[in-house]
Amino acid sequence: MKSHSSTPDKHITRNRRSAWAVRGELPRSVGLALAVLGFLLPFIAWCIVSASSWVDPVFMPTPLKVLLRTFDWWMNDELTSDILISVERVFGGFIASAIVALPLGVMIGTFAPARSLLEPLTDFSRYLPAVAFIPLIMLWVGIDESAKITVIFVGTFFQMVLMLAEDVARVPNAAVEAARTMGATNGEVVKLVLLPAARPAMLDTLRSCMGLAWTYLVVAELVAANSGLGYSILKAQRFLQTDKIFAGILLIGLVGLLTDQAFRWLHRTSFRWHYLRS
Repeated sequence: MKSHSSTPDKHITRNRRSAWAVRGELPRSVGLALAVLGFLLPFIAWCIVSASSWVDPVFMPTPLKVLLRTFDWWMNDELTSDILISVERVFGGFIASAIVALPLGVMIGTFAPARSLLEPLTDFSRYLPAVAFIPLIMLWVGIDESAKITVIFVGTFFQMVLMLAEDVARVPNAAVEAARTMGATNGEVVKLVLLPAARPAMLDTLRSCMGLAWTYLVVAELVAANSGLGYSILKAQRFLQTDKIFAGILLIGLVGLLTDQAFRWLHRTSFRWHYLRS
């Protein structure tokens, strides 16, 4: 006589957590719809306000007028060149900052003497506004492209160093102690334990600092620029071309969003295991 097994059904699937639960889940289609709605709501509010008589059109142009100005900018005023120049400046400052900040951040997050020596100074320096350095940058570096890149470097560097140091410091001590027990040297602990464990967080930090670099673009293009999105916004302000100011701001946001999504794709591609759910 056969006994009936009480083993659970292999085909039972895990229940999806409620959307409003802590760290709840949404179907992908619903998440995408909500993301689109998040963009549509302020756009609809803009359409309503600009089409009404509440605000002078000089100060709040309609979306159609901004779109037409963008098209005219592209056809007659070298919009593509302005975008490429601004991208070069942002990436130049960001890459220069990352090249210096990565080793310093790892040192501060790993070694107590480096942390004691460098962290207080870096913590102080991050509160110094980058715009205040512009006169010194013009004296020391000049007014060519290197000055604009330097402004973005100053604006992102100190924050990047401290955030990278924190990423390394957050690696659990248990992993470090286990490596020491097996006879690993300091260099091996850094190379084989700290860096692999901290890499996902470090890439997220670089992604955040790239966003910060874009916010300093207009400041950087205060330095004797004659091209770029930030320069075009400042020039439009002098002639009260509010539609072009809107266009420039939206274009900076769009290009910044594209770079952010590129970093997100790189993170998901490089650390697939980080997104596995139990």
